[in-house]
Amino acid sequence: MAAALALTDNHSVTVVCAALGIARAGFYRWCYQPLPTPRPAPPRTLSSDERRAVLAMLDSERFADQAPAEIYATLLDEGLYLCSIRTLYRILAEHVELRERRDLTRHGTDQKPELLATGPNQVWSWDITKLMGPAKWTYFYLYVIIDIFSRRVVGWCVADRESARLFQVLFEETLLKHDVPAGQLTLHADRGGPMTAKTTAQLMADLGVTKTHSRPHTSNDNPFSEAAFKTLKYQPEFPKNFGCQQDATNFCRAYFTWYNQEHHHSALGLMTPDQIHYGQADAITAARQVVLDQVYARHPERFVAKPPTPPEKPVAVWINPPPKAKSGPNQPLREQAEQNRLTHSPSPDPMAATIVSQP
Repeated sequence: MAAALALTDNHSVTVVCAALGIARAGFYRWCYQPLPTPRPAPPRTLSSDERRAVLAMLDSERFADQAPAEIYATLLDEGLYLCSIRTLYRILAEHVELRERRDLTRHGTDQKPELLATGPNQVWSWDITKLMGPAKWTYFYLYVIIDIFSRRVVGWCVADRESARLFQVLFEETLLKHDVPAGQLTLHADRGGPMTAKTTAQLMADLGVTKTHSRPHTSNDNPFSEAAFKTLKYQPEFPKNFGCQQDATNFCRAYFTWYNQEHHHSALGLMTPDQIHYGQADAITAARQVVLDQVYARHPERFVAKPPTPPEKPVAVWINPPPKAKSGPNQPLREQAEQNRLTHSPSPDPMAATIVSQP
């Protein structure tokens, strides 16, 4: 506005506002707005001499290391009142003398991971969860790799410890079974020890896999692995503890077979992970639509709003979607997803790798 006002000495207001892209009404409103008047000092405020005296007392050797409340109480016990505790803080703040006395570590803002999958084998998420052993404080460790687009468990193993080396064996075999080309896959994990190990980072670089991590203390950055573990442990057949490592392996083998091949996932349009992973979604949606059309033809009065349609299949799956993608997860990038599905259409393969480590 100040620049526009300066230009009006040689040009008309209409020309200046059009050149600068501002509204004439806004320009005139700015020109004629009243100047701000300073707030008058309350009659009970301290004078300048009194405030300097208070500051000198606060900075004195006697009170330099004490809190305002302690100074207030000390002076009050000595029969001296200068001002309130809040005014002591105000005077210190005016002179930039309020700060943390200790040199605390200042952590920077961690970048939020934003990952998009428009087809299988683009983004995998992995994590480790504990399974109760036969005795108190004994555990087995379940490693799970899940494809966030299809929710298919592509690899898993049960071990007696957390180890980056065990994960390397599992990941290499899983990557080989799914024949994922270098440069296509992103592997997401939290910040556990095996996930951030140097050997894991070197393996990802050698295999051409991009790795990402959750922000510290932010479980929402790894939602698909967390949800998969909750589904596992909320199963009615899930035992309170396992007698041995082989018991845990046998249970997980049966469970993941059911999860991949029979579990109708609500986020997948009530299809199974295998059906989405192996590109069967269009055929199943079409078959379901035929059934619904037949029902609608027999009883159209039962469907008031519109003819029935089957649940929509996933098109784009996010970890931490940007704001513009939150309004409709299946609407944006539909053409990109379809192109990606045609380009990277996977072929069925046997059950994911199951590796059991030996003590």
